[in-house]
Amino acid sequence: MNPPPSQPNGLPPLPTKRLEFLNTKPPSNYVAGLGRGATGFTTRSDIGPARSAPDLPDRNAAASQPPPNSAGRGRGGKDEEEEDDAEEEKGYDENQKFDEFEGNDVGLFASAEYDEDDKEADAIWEAIDQRMDSRRKDRREARLKEEIEKYRASNPKITEQFADLKRKLHTLSTEDWDSIPEIGDYSLRNKKKKFESFVPVPDTMLEKARQEKEHVTALDPKSRGVGGAETPWGQTPVTDLTAVGEGRGTVLSLKLDRLSDSVSGLTVVDPKGYLTDLKSMKITSDAEISDIKKARLLLKSVTQTNPKHPPGWIAAARLEEVAGKIQAARMLIKKGCEECPKSEDVWLEACRLASPEEAKAVIARGVKAIPNSVKLWLQAAKLEHDDINRSRVLRKGLENIPDSVRLWKAVVELASEEDARLLLQRAVECCPLHVELWLALARLETYDNAKKVLNRARERLSKEPLIWITAAKLEEANGNSGMVGKIIERGIRALQREGLEIDREAWMKEAEAAERAGSVVTCKAIISNTVGIGVEEEDRKRTWVADAEECKKRGSIETARAIYEHALTVFLTKKSIWLKAAQLEKSHGTRESLDAVLRRAVTYIPHAEVLWLMGAKEKWLAGDVPAARAILQEAYAAIPNSEEIWLAAFKLEFENHEPERARMLLAKARERGGTERVWMKSAIVERELGNTDEERKLLDEGLKQFPSFFKPWLMRGQLEERLGNLEQAKEKYESGLKHCPHCTPLWLSLANLEEKINGLSRARAVLTMARKKNPQNPELWLAAVRAELRHGYKREADIMMAKALQECPTSGILWALSIEMAPRPQRKSKSSDAIKRCDHDPHVFAAVAKLFWQDRKVDTARKWFNRTVTLAPDIGDFWALYYKYELQHGNDDAQRDVLNRCISAEPKHGERWQSISKAVENSHQPIDSILKKVVVLLGKEENAAENGKN
Repeated sequence: MNPPPSQPNGLPPLPTKRLEFLNTKPPSNYVAGLGRGATGFTTRSDIGPARSAPDLPDRNAAASQPPPNSAGRGRGGKDEEEEDDAEEEKGYDENQKFDEFEGNDVGLFASAEYDEDDKEADAIWEAIDQRMDSRRKDRREARLKEEIEKYRASNPKITEQFADLKRKLHTLSTEDWDSIPEIGDYSLRNKKKKFESFVPVPDTMLEKARQEKEHVTALDPKSRGVGGAETPWGQTPVTDLTAVGEGRGTVLSLKLDRLSDSVSGLTVVDPKGYLTDLKSMKITSDAEISDIKKARLLLKSVTQTNPKHPPGWIAAARLEEVAGKIQAARMLIKKGCEECPKSEDVWLEACRLASPEEAKAVIARGVKAIPNSVKLWLQAAKLEHDDINRSRVLRKGLENIPDSVRLWKAVVELASEEDARLLLQRAVECCPLHVELWLALARLETYDNAKKVLNRARERLSKEPLIWITAAKLEEANGNSGMVGKIIERGIRALQREGLEIDREAWMKEAEAAERAGSVVTCKAIISNTVGIGVEEEDRKRTWVADAEECKKRGSIETARAIYEHALTVFLTKKSIWLKAAQLEKSHGTRESLDAVLRRAVTYIPHAEVLWLMGAKEKWLAGDVPAARAILQEAYAAIPNSEEIWLAAFKLEFENHEPERARMLLAKARERGGTERVWMKSAIVERELGNTDEERKLLDEGLKQFPSFFKPWLMRGQLEERLGNLEQAKEKYESGLKHCPHCTPLWLSLANLEEKINGLSRARAVLTMARKKNPQNPELWLAAVRAELRHGYKREADIMMAKALQECPTSGILWALSIEMAPRPQRKSKSSDAIKRCDHDPHVFAAVAKLFWQDRKVDTARKWFNRTVTLAPDIGDFWALYYKYELQHGNDDAQRDVLNRCISAEPKHGERWQSISKAVENSHQPIDSILKKVVVLLGKEENAAENGKN
């Protein structure tokens, strides 16, 4: 393209006609102004967050750009050094990346210091942002909730679609359930009928089958011609597989019969276990064979390089034995015996590998080579079959080794009593330092000779305590019990003179061994002389009580009794030790021994109420009421103002149907300034006798003196409730709550009364007020939930239970009721949550046991019931549940065991138990009678619950 012509005077050329490029379509990669360095106005929406702006030349540089021949990028390019200088003059790089938070000004204040003013400004702006966000938060959450509800309404779950139908399933009867058809496979794949082809069977096959099943009883004419000695080849019948199997069984039985012993009639191979034995045979693999070859080569090298090394020969022989080559093993061990004739291990291995006929010859060569080997002589004695030959071999060994204790013991065991005594006399001469031989000889000798033997043993073994203990046992066995303590005492002093340290624990173990051997006096003597050795004075009481308890756990009752006796000689006025000794006698002793201990105890500690009461109770339980009265009279003389003694005397008379004597005792107690319990017991007596006016009078007087004691208020309200004066009972309960606002029984009684009079709404109000004044009280929550359930409000009861568990998350009674309220499929998960939240709670254990009971898991339920009554033996409701369970699933022994354990535990608490035991008509009933009545009550409650569901 030629340049435009210029004018002669040097003026610029005339303008030419412009091209219409603005109306044409630009190229795909065209950017306007890029050639002259103008990029236009670019925003973040144009470049995006992950795209950086292109590196463009500086406009100022473009204005002063060098001629086209100079270096640079495009027409506006510049050297890198010049660009760096320009950036340094400006103080920032205008081509840097865009910051999404601070925009293009990210570098303006990068070097500025962040001071307190900046911090305060940021905090103000952040507070403004939070305020603006909180103003829109409610509308945003409401809009989100509305969208979620709209989505769920338009896309419901399958479970929600069929929820109303599932709730109606309980109305179906058994016949309706049975009439529901079983679901089958209706897929299209199974609906397609497979092509079946039927082909007629050829006549030849039918004829062949007929011939196979046909029985021929006559000979073929061809074979008849030769006398029946030949069978034509064409008429050989087809082999019958069943007959072949029967034939194999016959052959196997013949082989087993051939293996039987014709002389003794005993079968060598068990026919039933024959195949099992075949399966158990070890089949050596190629790898094991290779390992055996390598080991054989290695052991061969060992025996050749060091033939005098016995373990090498033993290992080589055992390798051949494992490989199944017993003859090779015998040859190797025989060669080992020749190479190592002084090794008893090699001879013992040779004897083991040898056949029974050759074993005696092998061991004979061994004892000839090593006559001082005890092991070889004992092995030789084992190979003999009768005691006479064994004894002969052992005596032969003793000729070579007279100081072998093992040989002496073995020969003594085989000998008679007289021969054993003679042998032991010789044994103690040959082995004078072995105490077991001396003691065995002393046991076989007479009393006088035994003392001489022990004296000789004591001279030889002056540091051996067993000799002194045996001497004490000897004296005790011969009736000299007075010498036992002296012998043990002298023995301990003699051992201490010899420099022997007295090990207290070892001597206590010897005392327990003496108790097991029947030497009780020796046991007590050992304890009394050694139990205090090595114990600090301030640790004696704690250590001795711990020792006695450990002995009692191990069953060493006499040892524990001896420890307590010694402790009581030191601590005469320690009530805790007297109580421990009394408990030991109560558990493992007789009534006489217990009475003796208690008599001694009250002699030294006359002011200990519990000892007097224990003695009186034991006499009462034994049926000796006058003796119990006498003990209580002595106790009253020793402790004149003891409330416990007064109440015990009252209980003794009251339980033995002496109400007048009980009233007199309580009247005296009230005159002498009785406490609130005395007034309460007085009212109980009048209630039992039916004196309503006197009961009301005593309760009113008691409340005047003790207004903060809740039981008289409770009894006063119950009195009016029994008489039908419900409004007066309500007043008494409300008055009691004014004085005792934290008394749960009063709140519960008032709520129950309000429910009877005014219905559920008033009871709810009372229980709500009770929970406000007594927060985190599980009994009040339990009463509220049960009130809702009684009136059929299951949903309200569930809501109440959820709130209760939030406030009392570790309450066992609440979790137990929650398990019962849960639907049947959810009870297992609920019970596991309950056990995690409140571990070792008896109410939860009882609920889990009932759950297993319902699932017919008998043994598991019994274990959980046993855990429950073990954890809480004082709650009678659990015993009633356990007994009811055994009545349904247990035998007579299990029922009797539960009944006896309940009587021994003497339960006093439990919701149903107290309602039965504290009724007027059951005041003097025994524990077994109350237990059976509670079981009947439980049955009635279960029947009522089932009827309510139906």
